[in-house]
Amino acid sequence: MTNKILALKYRPQDFKDLIGQEVMAQTIINAIKLNKTPNAYLLTGIRGVGKTTTARLIAKSLNCEKNKNPKINCLENNFCNTCREIINSNHIDVLEMDAASKTGIDDIRELIENSKYSPTSANYKIFIIDEVHMLSKQAFNGLLKTLEEPPPSLKFILATTEVRKIPVTILSRCQRFDLKRVNVELLFNHLKKISKLEKGSISDDALKLIAKSSEGSVRDSISLLDRALISRPNQNNNQIEEQDVREMLGLADKAKVIFLFKEILNGNEKESLKYMKELINDGLDAKNFLNDILEILYIFSRRINLGPIEKDMSISDTEIKMVDDYSKNIDMQDIGLFWQLTIKTIDDLRLVGNENLTLEMYIMQLVHLKNLDQTEKVDNKTHYSDTDQENLIGKKIKEKEKSYADSILDKVKNQLKSTDQLKTNPVKSFTSEKNLPIFEIKSFQDLIKIASNEKEIELKYDLERNVKLVSFNKGSIDISFNEKLNKNFIKNLTEKLLQWTGERWIISLSKNTEAKSIYEKNLENKNDLIKDFKNSKISKNLESAFPDAKLIDIKKEVD
Repeated sequence: MTNKILALKYRPQDFKDLIGQEVMAQTIINAIKLNKTPNAYLLTGIRGVGKTTTARLIAKSLNCEKNKNPKINCLENNFCNTCREIINSNHIDVLEMDAASKTGIDDIRELIENSKYSPTSANYKIFIIDEVHMLSKQAFNGLLKTLEEPPPSLKFILATTEVRKIPVTILSRCQRFDLKRVNVELLFNHLKKISKLEKGSISDDALKLIAKSSEGSVRDSISLLDRALISRPNQNNNQIEEQDVREMLGLADKAKVIFLFKEILNGNEKESLKYMKELINDGLDAKNFLNDILEILYIFSRRINLGPIEKDMSISDTEIKMVDDYSKNIDMQDIGLFWQLTIKTIDDLRLVGNENLTLEMYIMQLVHLKNLDQTEKVDNKTHYSDTDQENLIGKKIKEKEKSYADSILDKVKNQLKSTDQLKTNPVKSFTSEKNLPIFEIKSFQDLIKIASNEKEIELKYDLERNVKLVSFNKGSIDISFNEKLNKNFIKNLTEKLLQWTGERWIISLSKNTEAKSIYEKNLENKNDLIKDFKNSKISKNLESAFPDAKLIDIKKEVD
């Protein structure tokens, strides 16, 4: 056991060692004692919470020789032969099958054929099927009858991380147990116990960070602890600190991230980028950093809505004080905008090759959003009517957006010029000279027509049915929309307008609830025409001549 990795070395061999799943464990133990065990168990949960371990514990409990001979003490240092063979995965009556590699009906037929034979030496023949959701539809269907009415000495234990992919017909034939994520405190205590047994020198803060980074997975937390202990063997009593674990995992120092957030809230772009570059030089992982930002936003929202934060395992006293100080400069509207932009940036990481560039642009956008918010607050201090104030704020935001877009475009131009890319591969929308527009769009109808001609069917559909036009001017469109609008509509429309006209357009969202879509307007006009026609003399004559006829449409004759 000394040479095994820690995740295997400290794998639970008894239900009492299974941390964080006490209710489930007690339920299974009671059923076994009362001899009321189901034909099939279904164990679900994220990776590393103990599904396969629980399956083996069930197999051991059902087949342990202590059930036959109470004098046998089946503890870790004195396992019976049956339990020892199950632990080593070589018991002839306990078969483990990986459904990820054996997905077909032929594999299930072979399993069903083997199920007809009685167990050789154990009380029950047990089939453990891991990742059962990977089975094919035919394989699931082949398993149905045997699951419902298996031989008396046969038990199935199914394990999966994707319970939604399992047919309802299978679920209804199993007794389901959901294994929970293990909370940070339980993981911390478990890791501390293991580190002492391994005589590893590691600080409590480092263990807390490992416990938190494992996201409720016991196996992941132990694997990370193993990695940390190996990264710095216990020499000269050098203790592994939190910063060592952060560097190992590519995590940013939370205090530094909060300091960065402070500069963003103050609208200080220069200092914000300085902190960002320091974090990049420390080797942070971009996705981990953005998830840290989401966590900080969540902490700020707790502070704003629920008052002072009570001490917990996820944040230190110093960080709590920093959040208390900086929360005075942010509100829930800011948090909502920051949250959406952070989610979008996580998606952008899949598209942009340079992660550092993406993060720097993200920081500049956050500062820009905060500056817009401050501009709004200054304007709100002036005594205007509600309508004037709303128009003024909208105008300020549009001016800021245009100024910001121009500055970014200038940076792109300079970069392209410095590498002579403009000469070798000219891009119309980035050239310094103004190009003639590809299309001239004077109205909303022109826009719909061009979208149709350019075969942008989805965009055309949204413009006609899901968008409600409030106002249309050259260079800006003010709209409201319904819940069916494509989530990428604004981005797609902005890109297409730039491509079609050679100019940047500003798309503004309005709270106007009275606006109607083109489709709704056309439908109203059509209904009005039908209503007017029904009142005409021609309609009356038609009704007399054809009493069963029904008027459903009117079309104008085209010359």
